[in-house]
Amino acid sequence: MEAPLIALTGASGFVGRHLLEDLRAHGFRVRVLLRRPIDQMLTADSALIGDLAQPSNLSRALEGVDAIVHSAGIAHAASGLPEVDYRTINTDATLRLAEAGARAGAKRFVFLSSVRAQSGPSAEGVLDESRQPEPTDAYGRSKLAAEERLAGLSIDCVSFRPVLVYGPGVKGNMAALLRLAKSPYPLPFAGLKARRSLLAVENLADAVRWSLSHPMRLSGAYLVADDTPLTLPEMLRAMRSGLGRPPRLWPVPEFLFGAGARLAGRTEILERLAGNLVVDCGALKRLGWRPRVASVEGLASLARSSGETEHADNSAIAPETSA
Repeated sequence: MEAPLIALTGASGFVGRHLLEDLRAHGFRVRVLLRRPIDQMLTADSALIGDLAQPSNLSRALEGVDAIVHSAGIAHAASGLPEVDYRTINTDATLRLAEAGARAGAKRFVFLSSVRAQSGPSAEGVLDESRQPEPTDAYGRSKLAAEERLAGLSIDCVSFRPVLVYGPGVKGNMAALLRLAKSPYPLPFAGLKARRSLLAVENLADAVRWSLSHPMRLSGAYLVADDTPLTLPEMLRAMRSGLGRPPRLWPVPEFLFGAGARLAGRTEILERLAGNLVVDCGALKRLGWRPRVASVEGLASLARSSGETEHADNSAIAPETSA
C-alpha cells in the first residue's frame, strides 16, 4: 500500500522545514508547494511552484493528495504591513487552498494558526478553547478569520493554535533569548515570576503527524503547547544548563525592570517573553495527543545544539597552521 501523500506549504520556513523532515522520517510522501524557487535543498518527494492567491494554480498542485498541511503565511514578525495584506494571505488564500483541497479529494486540512488568534501577547489566567477569542492585532485577527471560514467547509479542517515555538533554527524573540543565555554576563531576570507556555517544534510536528493519522473527524481549533509553563529565569537556566554553564541570574524588582524596558522601547519583547501566557491543551489531550518533549529539556537541547553548530562552523573555517 502506497504511503499517504501530504501537500505541505511553508516548507522553506522554520516550522515548515521541521514538518517536512518529520513527515518524511515517519513514512509520509510529501509534495511541497512553494511560491517561488528557493536556494536551499528540500528533501521532498516532489515540489511545485505556484501562488496560493491564484486558484488556477491549485488543481495540479493538489492532484492525488490525501491531506494538506498549511504552514505558510505572513508571520507576526512582518510588522508594518496593512491589515488587508494579512487578510489576503492568512485568511483568503488559506480558504482557497482548503476549498481546492476538498475538490481534489483531500480528506483533511491541517492549518497552522496561532495562539494569537485567541489572545494578545499575554493573558490573565489559563487559556483554553472555551474562552472567547480576543486577538489584539492584524495577525491574530487574520488567523481567527481563517479558522472561522474553514469551519464551514466540507473537508475536515483542523486548526492548531501553537504558542511560541522553539527549536533549531528558531528566529525572533526566542533567538534573542538564546543569545542572552550564551552571553558570559550575569542577567537581571531572577525576580520575574510570570509564566509562559512554550512549544518544542518536535511536539508541534508530532501533533501535526498525529492529526493526519487520527481516524475521527477533528474539525475545530486546538491549543498546542508543551506540558509545563516556565518563567523567563527558568528558560534561561535551562538554556545555560544545556551550555554547561551556571545560571548567573540576579534579581531586579519587576517594576524597575518594566520601567527600564519602557525607556529602552522594549515593552513588546518584555510582554512576549516575560508576560503571563499559559494555555491548557486539555481538548487535544482528551483526543489522545501528548507532548513528548518537556520545555526544560527542549530548551537545554536547543542551546546545546546551537553551541555544537557554532563550534563546527568555527572549525570549518579555522586557518591552516604549519608544523
